[in-house]
Amino acid sequence: MRDGHLRIGELSRRVGVSPELLRAWEVRYGLLEPTRSPGGFRLYSDEDEERIRRMRAHQDQGLSAAEAARLALEGAGEDRAATSVAAPDPSFLGDALERFDEPAAQASFDRALADLSLDTLLRDLLMPYLHDLGERWEAGTASVAQEHFASSVVRGRLLGLARGWGQGAGPLAVLACAPGELHDLPLIAFGLALRARGWRIAYLGADTPLDTLLDTARALGPRLVVVSATTPRHFSRVKDRLRALAQTAPLALAGAGATAAAAESVDALLLSEDPVTEADQVTARPGPGR
Repeated sequence: MRDGHLRIGELSRRVGVSPELLRAWEVRYGLLEPTRSPGGFRLYSDEDEERIRRMRAHQDQGLSAAEAARLALEGAGEDRAATSVAAPDPSFLGDALERFDEPAAQASFDRALADLSLDTLLRDLLMPYLHDLGERWEAGTASVAQEHFASSVVRGRLLGLARGWGQGAGPLAVLACAPGELHDLPLIAFGLALRARGWRIAYLGADTPLDTLLDTARALGPRLVVVSATTPRHFSRVKDRLRALAQTAPLALAGAGATAAAAESVDALLLSEDPVTEADQVTARPGPGR
């Protein structure tokens, strides 16, 4: 296969399939084989585009998604009739969110929960969608209203899944956004992935004062404290307090603002991968989480 050159948004526009559904087909059927750009973005090839077009053509003939994907992967050219039409695949969540259709978005989320594992939902559907939406917001192709609406709906559903995540007997993780940081969805996703691996979660949320976080760590004695931020300045301006926090409990820095240098400067672990991958790695670490 040739190296990929298409970002998922461009592939979506070419084939008329939402990015969320493309990712679902990639995970469920192995229909796409992306490479990675130097910056870590998935890049898709002309062959990927052709397989999507073949799959859609088979679906237009009435085949189920699974059968259409199988034929697309085989490169089969013949049309086949299906005796029945399967229920539609999830999930046009992003499309519903961006047209402010809350009922449709909730229904799409329900379907995704039914058809996908939690890890797949977080890693391959929600986080890539939110990343793509943020990029489009920065580029001016998505509005502030769309970003706020989508974030609000997704946050509500994720926090619904988080009910009771502080119960149990597993190791405790305290999660908080750095002072001034308001973007907490990746941190919530990380907490859900940890919970699925047996952890208990104490979630302090956005814009958490470091003194409050330090007091909480002293009171609870967690296995791990995670502080998240989208920009480095949120960490740099509280560096001294982060060092003090690292002396109280094992500390990790997360989010787009976390760098290896920032983590090393405060004696913290760096969490730089997607929430599910990091939950696996943190859980596998020996000792008290460091």
